[in-house]
Amino acid sequence: MTPRVEIDLRKIRHNAVTLKKWCEEKGIQMTAVVKGVGGDVQIARTLVDSGLTSLADTKVERIAKLKSAHIPATYMLIRTPALSEVNKVVQYVDVSVQSEIDVVRAISAEAVKQNKTHAMIIMVEMGDLREGIMPKDVPAFIEQIRPLPNIQIVGIGANFACFGGIIPTDQKMRELSSLAKHIQKEYALFLPYVSGGNSANYYWLKQTKDVGCINHLRFGEAIFLGRETIRGAAIPHLYQDAFCLVAEVIEVKTKPSVPYGVQSRNAFGETPTFQERGMMKRAIVGIGRQDVHVSGLTPLSPVDIVGSSSDHIIVDATRTDIRVGDHIRFAVDYGAMISLMSSPYVQKTYVQTDEKNGHFPTKTSA
Repeated sequence: MTPRVEIDLRKIRHNAVTLKKWCEEKGIQMTAVVKGVGGDVQIARTLVDSGLTSLADTKVERIAKLKSAHIPATYMLIRTPALSEVNKVVQYVDVSVQSEIDVVRAISAEAVKQNKTHAMIIMVEMGDLREGIMPKDVPAFIEQIRPLPNIQIVGIGANFACFGGIIPTDQKMRELSSLAKHIQKEYALFLPYVSGGNSANYYWLKQTKDVGCINHLRFGEAIFLGRETIRGAAIPHLYQDAFCLVAEVIEVKTKPSVPYGVQSRNAFGETPTFQERGMMKRAIVGIGRQDVHVSGLTPLSPVDIVGSSSDHIIVDATRTDIRVGDHIRFAVDYGAMISLMSSPYVQKTYVQTDEKNGHFPTKTSA
């Protein structure tokens, strides 16, 4: 079936085990962020089988799906919840990140109703300007939370390199550590999560000689694509090719390289430009922007992506003998992976090493 994503579970397992080892060498626990793979059950099970005990997502529905699949883990919601989903957060989530007092109050009330105690990590703004409380306001926030019933503060956290591109430097980590020390001393709180960031923290993790109070990191892209997110560089000793898009050629024609006629905007409101290359052997594969972030694809065949529409990607196949029905394989970046894994129209095929026979049998999802 095409289009499909081929997912090498052996490579994901290797990356997860290696990153976990690096974290543990520095006294840091690791949570695997599965939002980039759409909370995929097979991948989540592979991660837990690799020794990871904590999984995180941004969608409550996906956490509920993983719990219903009986995958044993601590489930963390790493997107500040909306008031409208408080009931589901308390029902399905073990630990959530919080930055709004009204939401915390609503969670407290709902936790009382459900006879549960809900654990939360207070997110601190450290410069990336996404979610988080300004550091100076954290003590007042804690003062408001502490009297609330059925709520447990289990940590503080920060986010980096997701919105503003701010790097988690040693200085940033020291500031977060200092705040954690103050909170623990001032309020006699034990913080099992001082969560310093995500895959952007790779260089800090490997280079720092003193992690301070940082005892937790959240890794997604580093596990699945073997890359850090500051420069997008490959991480040594990790696989970068655990995911591969396979798309089928549905048309091959020799046509001009530049559209002809009176030009207007395309279907996406753009006015594209084209380079004159003369007559071109153009191949079309049956997938487009509706299902994949096309700019995040790199062909693994000697073709060049010319452009795309909702359900088509057009490539220059002049250097090939490609025919209708052939497959073209593409490497993916994080944007392409997250869109492919979220699309119900892209088949997911799992590859798992057979240690005994040394080959890779496949298992395909419905």
